[in-house]
Amino acid sequence: MLLRSIATVGGFTLASRFVGFLRDLLFAAILGAGPIADAFVVAFRLPNLFRALSAEGAFSAAFVPIYSRLLVDGRVVAQRFAEDTLAVMVAILTVAVIAGEWAMPWIMRGLAPGFADQPAQMALVIDLGRITFPYLLLISLTAFQGAVLNAHGRFAAMAAAPILLNLTLLGFPPALLYFGIDDPHAFAWAVIAGGVFQFLFLAFVCHREGIHLRLPRPSFGPNVRRLFRRMGPGVIGAGVTQLNLVVGTILATLIADGAVSYLYYADRLSQLPLGVVGTAVGTALLPLLSSELKTDPAKALASHNRAIEAALLLALPAAAGLAALSEPIVVALFQRGAFGPAEARATAEAVAVYSLGLPAFVLVKALTPGFLAREDTATPVKLGMIAIVVNLVLNLVLMRPLGHVGIALGTSAAAWINVALLWGTLARRGDFALDARARRTMPRLVLVSAAMGLVVWAAEPYAPKGTLGLVVLIPLGGLLFAGLAQLTGAAGLADLRRAFRR
Repeated sequence: MLLRSIATVGGFTLASRFVGFLRDLLFAAILGAGPIADAFVVAFRLPNLFRALSAEGAFSAAFVPIYSRLLVDGRVVAQRFAEDTLAVMVAILTVAVIAGEWAMPWIMRGLAPGFADQPAQMALVIDLGRITFPYLLLISLTAFQGAVLNAHGRFAAMAAAPILLNLTLLGFPPALLYFGIDDPHAFAWAVIAGGVFQFLFLAFVCHREGIHLRLPRPSFGPNVRRLFRRMGPGVIGAGVTQLNLVVGTILATLIADGAVSYLYYADRLSQLPLGVVGTAVGTALLPLLSSELKTDPAKALASHNRAIEAALLLALPAAAGLAALSEPIVVALFQRGAFGPAEARATAEAVAVYSLGLPAFVLVKALTPGFLAREDTATPVKLGMIAIVVNLVLNLVLMRPLGHVGIALGTSAAAWINVALLWGTLARRGDFALDARARRTMPRLVLVSAAMGLVVWAAEPYAPKGTLGLVVLIPLGGLLFAGLAQLTGAAGLADLRRAFRR
């Protein structure tokens, strides 16, 4: 049952990422990477910021355990808790949306200060922000319904819901353009349509499963208060990552037209391996460590070492490949329509720099379970806040000489500092240390990945141009890495198969 649930969620998540990537290809072709694209990215960043802070991960992690425990006492008690939660959410989010619509001019002046000297662009981002902001209410209610379904053991619907948003963003803009709505507004209205479709889809599934929730008068009962208390650490934890993104967006608006978009496209590319590798390792490691720490601490330490090895076994070659082939990848994927050669070069520069931080982003996800498994949720958040300050300082220092590339470089450097803080804290407490096998294999993985990246980079000028060249170079890099890893003892074929399977 557990494996089937994991496979269901993983399959739909992979499908969602693929459709989302097609969405980004359409976005690049129609809007390109300039003032209009920058305005849309900033406008869509706002509801996504609040969604990530409150609605999805933090809410589900706090709601599902309470609701599941109440189900044991009886469905009526659990349903009353769910209805009270729904009523409070609707009340709070409705007020938040109304306040956000009214305050949008001031919000956007804070989120996009670089647009202040361009009245037309500022007016556009305010208009787009007002259109997209109600998405916060829709996606929060969708996340609520998904959490209820997950507690009942129904995982597929919530995992599939993001596909509807991405399909809407693929299909609606061309249709709306046909009716005379301009490009950025077509995408903004598509966001709202996607939110409606997700909400209605989850409502239908809840109804089919016999889950019928009323909307009573808001009431902060003891269980609802417990829910919000438990959400606190999750909201703060999500805020660390989201604030780094917001800091980068704010500063990018001060650089030049297109900088926000360059960083957006580059981040989307780097998120592909991060989402697959980092999330998989962190998700699989936490319950394993939690169990083994109670029964066999030595085994837990070995598991943590193997998890970090597996993370680097996948992240290091991915980072080397992205760095070596950043421009061919961006050209093949994005360069069409309004996204020209200049935009491709600028985005590729950011991709190459983000790739330097990719192993660090993955290691953060592999090290954090070392704290969470010991029921320490505060330390990773505190260390993450230090990383935010470092990120801000580095971005301010580097953006002046390097532009948007400086922001990407500051973000990557701050991620490595976060790794050093997490690793050092675990080591100082005696909760983590590299064993003999990890000390032997990790330096070899670094060398093998660097060698693979250099060979692929040197071979790129001689490969066919365009997509065909990537079809040749990417398998070449993969085979070269596997061969060198086997030859040097960095990883055998059995290790490679085990890492991908895990």
